[in-house]
Formats: sequence, structure tokens, C-alpha cells
Amino acid sequence: MKEILSRSAEETVSAGKAFAGTLRPGDVVALTGTLGSGKTRFVAGVCAGLGVSVPVSSPTFTIINEYPAPFGVVAHIDMYRISTLGEVAELGIEEYFNDGCICLVEWAEVVSGVLPPLRYQVSFAHGDAENERAIRIRGPREQAG
Repeated sequence: MKEILSRSAEETVSAGKAFAGTLRPGDVVALTGTLGSGKTRFVAGVCAGLGVSVPVSSPTFTIINEYPAPFGVVAHIDMYRISTLGEVAELGIEEYFNDGCICLVEWAEVVSGVLPPLRYQVSFAHGDAENERAIRIRGPREQAG
């Protein structure tokens, strides 16, 4: 597991850019943490690191934003407003779990049973200082146990 202490929004974006270098098409990243803990900032950094050239915004109301990338598509999915497994089924997010896509799922705890078992797990927590965030990254092979 990798642990990062970010002291600003810019550092959270930079951490996302660095993490992007580990990702390959077909990867799924499950992001968890409370409101305002840095998930969307981190995703913006990941997208920048993956070559996305359009502005990245939270898909809280649209639920899914697709961003073109050099390898295919980055799917940014936000499950915050989803409350039932029936709603998840209607979205068809499993269609994004393919080799032409990297899938970034905020509020992943809502859909953990639908996500592939081999995935990255990135958790966010507020730190002691106002802008401080603790980011923990576990790789796909670290999920068991």
C-alpha cells in the first residue's frame, strides 16, 4: 500500500498525475472518502496524467462523464446519488470494464459488489490541517486480506 499526505489541492492533483503512470487500459479504480476529501481533484490529476485534454468536472448529477484519451476513454463515474442496486443495473457501468477504457469510480463503496475484484482502491481522509488529505492506494493484487 502506498500512502500520500497531500497538503493542498495542487498536491492532490499532482498525486493523481503520478498515479496515472501506473494505469493501463482495462484498469478500474475505486475511490472512497467523505465529501470534500479530494476524490475529484485526484481524478482531475489522473485524467491529466492520462492525456485527457478537456476540463474534468464532477459527474455528481450526470453520474458518468466520458473523456477521450490517447488510448481510448476515461470513464469518470460518481455513485453519490445512487441508492439502489437497481439503479446501478440501469446504468450499465460494467460496459466500461474493458480494454479500451480506464474506469474511475467515486463513492465506489456503493457499487463494490459490481466492480471487478482486481482493481485499485484509493481511499481519502481529511488530515489534521484544513487542506491536508491522507491518500491510501492499494493495487489490484493487494485487495485480498
